[in-house]
Amino acid sequence: MKKLYTAVVTAKGGRDGHIKSADGVIDLELKKPKELGGEDGYANPELLFAGAWGACYLGALGSVGKRDGVDVSEATVDVHVGFNQEGETSYALSAELHVHVPGITVEQAQKLADAAHKGCPYSKATRNNIEVKIIAE
Repeated sequence: MKKLYTAVVTAKGGRDGHIKSADGVIDLELKKPKELGGEDGYANPELLFAGAWGACYLGALGSVGKRDGVDVSEATVDVHVGFNQEGETSYALSAELHVHVPGITVEQAQKLADAAHKGCPYSKATRNNIEVKIIAE
């Protein structure tokens, strides 16, 4: 495998902490979401993961669309990342990717969405590790 890029982000303080990228592009205070005892108005790991996965996923969808001759330039994906409790002190993530590709049928969109999920690096990283649903709408 040939490494093309490495992102470096320093985290401090956990869910109620701070993250900063080495290049200074990201510099965020983090708080647990209100539902987990925190407060609204701040970034949290699930929001950041959902945004990163969505952007990466749309890149994979673009490759699949190009391969299949389908214009996916107006496609959107809503990434739902769940923070779930398993037992007394164990937690796990889950995800749903709601994919919308204008101008094609839901069935065609589902085929493209599933193919993109097979190729997306974030999808590969989560495969068989968390529950993931790909839903074309």
